[in-house]
Amino acid sequence: MGSLLIRNGVIFNRGTSVQADILIKGDRIEKIAPSIDAQAAKEIDARGKWIIPGIIDDQVHFREPGLTHKADIASESLAAAAGGVTTFMEMPNTKPAALTQELLENKYQIAAKTSWTNYSFFMGASNDNLEEVLKTNRKDVCGIKVFMGSSTGNMLVDDEEVLEKLFANVDMLIATHCEDEKTIRQNLDTYSKKSLEKLTAEIHPIIRSKEACLLSSQKAKRLAEKHGARLHILHISTKDELELFTNKIPLKEKKITSEVCVHHLYFTAKDYALLGNQIKCNPAIKDPEHAAALFPALLDDRLDIIATDHAPHTWNEKSQPYLDAPSGLPLVSHSLNIMLHYLWQGSITMEKIVQKMCHAPADCFRIVDRGYLDEGYFADLAIIDTTRSWMVNKANILYKCGWSPLEGRRMKGKVTTTVINGKIVYRDGELLNQGAGQRITFDR
Repeated sequence: MGSLLIRNGVIFNRGTSVQADILIKGDRIEKIAPSIDAQAAKEIDARGKWIIPGIIDDQVHFREPGLTHKADIASESLAAAAGGVTTFMEMPNTKPAALTQELLENKYQIAAKTSWTNYSFFMGASNDNLEEVLKTNRKDVCGIKVFMGSSTGNMLVDDEEVLEKLFANVDMLIATHCEDEKTIRQNLDTYSKKSLEKLTAEIHPIIRSKEACLLSSQKAKRLAEKHGARLHILHISTKDELELFTNKIPLKEKKITSEVCVHHLYFTAKDYALLGNQIKCNPAIKDPEHAAALFPALLDDRLDIIATDHAPHTWNEKSQPYLDAPSGLPLVSHSLNIMLHYLWQGSITMEKIVQKMCHAPADCFRIVDRGYLDEGYFADLAIIDTTRSWMVNKANILYKCGWSPLEGRRMKGKVTTTVINGKIVYRDGELLNQGAGQRITFDR
């Protein structure tokens, strides 16, 4: 059994920070104490650095199988590890989509061989696969994904009877993409064929409007409350939707939870002029008033989790005209740095970042023994050099697609080491121990 001793780091965990040592044996944290008198096979001196639990990203698109010219599980989990992300939950809209138990299990088999990080995969719902959905094991699958608005992969569930049956019969977390399809189509229909060809990404938040988001999110909440379902609404992007969520009860007791993505906090509609299709995503990045409202809701716990919705496409795909360019942007390496940007501004504390990116996903999904730096838990953690300044550029982008909307932006703070299940996976640019990740399980 291998051992690792990390000395002198400032540990952020459960709302506090303290300088301490961490002793890891095998894949678990053995001891945390101000000073540990022990020998280990490997030691890391983390003096002057911060240590956080590994980040858990509950929404990514790693494109395997079928779309591996954009990304694959190996490439994107590697990029995740370099950004301090130790666990991902991946969406079903691959090719073929994960709409049967066999296709879902195929993805787990790929990850078991190639993933650098821990992993789970959502089972996909469609208008005609309810029987397959209900076979899903709630103990080792993160949830059921329901596209209540169309997005990449054409998995829209718009049959009202099917939606009723899903919410009435699924006994595990249902994660929804909420945009009202009728509203989006009506918005598109206001443009003539000639004018459609001239549209640019700046029109995206008008076509995929705030009204479309609110109508669909309201519908998901009504269905969940009617049937007592466990609902998790992904990528909240409007101030209007915030009325749907509460901060009056603890996260573990909530039946309806929410996620906000870093790009809906960081970018606004003003950025389309410079970045265009690079930041085209569903739901759309909207006017500044929405980002301004999302941040306080994150701080007061109406919004529960920070994630990325990492969704890479090739540069050539993104360079097409607006209507042809696919939606989504790559972010999984950089989510921590985006939140550190707000830390340095004084807008958020590191304790709150850890709560939203590490603790809350573990609590929301009821992940077994992850998300915290506690004795007995799996040894997933990231070490951060807060003094290091660096610029995002093509030389340090690890996404298979090779680009980022953050290129040219200077970041302060750098993950120097990522440990997953007790193994050093990333250290100062060196990648080690591919396959260290494990399939996560759930206490349900």
